[in-house]
Amino acid sequence: MDDLRFLILYGVLAGAVLASFRKAFHDRKLDTIPVIGSSGFLSSYWDAFKFFHHAPDLIQRGYDQYPEGIFRVARLFRWDYVVCGPKLIKDIAGAPENVISFTAGLEETLQPNFTVGRAITKNLYHHHVIRTTLTRNLHACFPEVRDEIVCAFNDVLQLQGSDWKTLPVLPTTMAIVARVSNRLFVGLPLCRNKAYLANNVRHTIDVVRTARKISLFPSFLWPLIGPLISTKNKTNARALPFLGPLIEERLSKERELGPDWPGKPNDYISWLLDLAEGDERAALPLTVRILAANMAAIHTSSAAFTYALFDLTTYPEYLLPMREEAERVVKEEGWTKAALNSMVKVDSFLRESQRINTNGPVGMRRRVVAKDGFRFSNGTVLPYGAYLSVALRPTHYDESNYEKAATFDGFRFARERAEHLANHNHNDNQDIFKRHMISTAVDHMPFGTGKHACPGRFFAATELKAMMAHLVINYDVQAEVDGVQPANEVFNARATPSATRKVRFRKRQ
Repeated sequence: MDDLRFLILYGVLAGAVLASFRKAFHDRKLDTIPVIGSSGFLSSYWDAFKFFHHAPDLIQRGYDQYPEGIFRVARLFRWDYVVCGPKLIKDIAGAPENVISFTAGLEETLQPNFTVGRAITKNLYHHHVIRTTLTRNLHACFPEVRDEIVCAFNDVLQLQGSDWKTLPVLPTTMAIVARVSNRLFVGLPLCRNKAYLANNVRHTIDVVRTARKISLFPSFLWPLIGPLISTKNKTNARALPFLGPLIEERLSKERELGPDWPGKPNDYISWLLDLAEGDERAALPLTVRILAANMAAIHTSSAAFTYALFDLTTYPEYLLPMREEAERVVKEEGWTKAALNSMVKVDSFLRESQRINTNGPVGMRRRVVAKDGFRFSNGTVLPYGAYLSVALRPTHYDESNYEKAATFDGFRFARERAEHLANHNHNDNQDIFKRHMISTAVDHMPFGTGKHACPGRFFAATELKAMMAHLVINYDVQAEVDGVQPANEVFNARATPSATRKVRFRKRQ
């Protein structure tokens, strides 16, 4: 019994048995919610195992049968509920956090208590910083972002003359995004420190991998398994020598000269210090917040730009029109944040890439936390503790939402914006705004929608559009194998771009 491995194995087996009974004898009122697959005691477990690698097919099948309803799918230790249709999605989007919780929904997908730290989930003041202060400063900080994009592409790609160079896309984009994001987070010179950046990229990968492993166990074992396999303490220890002195210097300046001391950097560290209180005003807690921001930025923006590069090399006919647009706008308006708003084709291409390349078959994961459950507008009630999500990929591929929905149409949204302007008053910007990359809706949810729409989407869109414009102006790109779209890596309810697929780069001649 002193053998830890035996205890863990015993706990897993006991958990599986207990979870089996819990799932077999669940609330019979939920039997009215249809099952995709089987509800049998053993057969549902077979469906749960199939879900690991066939989740997109199962979710699509459910959506086809219940396009405006709710269905359930078997998971190893429970049922998951999948919501379809704009009416029910709006119910989720508008629900209070104390009824269906965004934070509790993250428990399984990212396991933040163990991969990042409990302080992050207990106090979300960094969300306010990202949603307000960071977003307001995008115009002022754009010259620094632009400068880092230029330097990062040069340093990471390391192209010579007119020769083509084949590079793995995801690691390459992660390196670039890490540098560009950290120019805004911590500034020069730290944003170019290779060891510091490597730790941030490693942390991003570790969070995703560790969360996957923890989620393979029943939830009552998470507090045991999580600390055993978490790498967050090691990550924090590696980050502190870089961030600790910088943070201590800022705190010292505040104590000596006040919160608005002369020469105070306009970056994420300063914005955090403006709101941090009590124990949060120390090197380690602020380091944890900076690592969390890195993880979110690197994970999401790297995947989005990787998908966009795959789409650009699969459909190369879009490169020249975007290049022409970007060169014209830069000539007329310069490299400014405002100029990006005029790059309608670049914006449309990225928005369409996000629509086609979802990060899994489901999104907007939530957990019911109200003791009396959550009632949808159609009368369906999900009980306390139930996990739910929306059918993300099927919604994006629904012909009733998008014409030729399964076909990549890079300028789909640019064309819609032009048609709207031609048919409506030019001062009517409300509908046209719905077609921007940053816009969320019940039929377009890369950034979610409603109360918990991604607070960092304005920075992400600025970063991605500036990177794409820089790329098409200064580089040629080709697929490693012409006409072949790399397959995504699918596991459970998550999909990620291939980490090994490559693209050829060349300096534009």
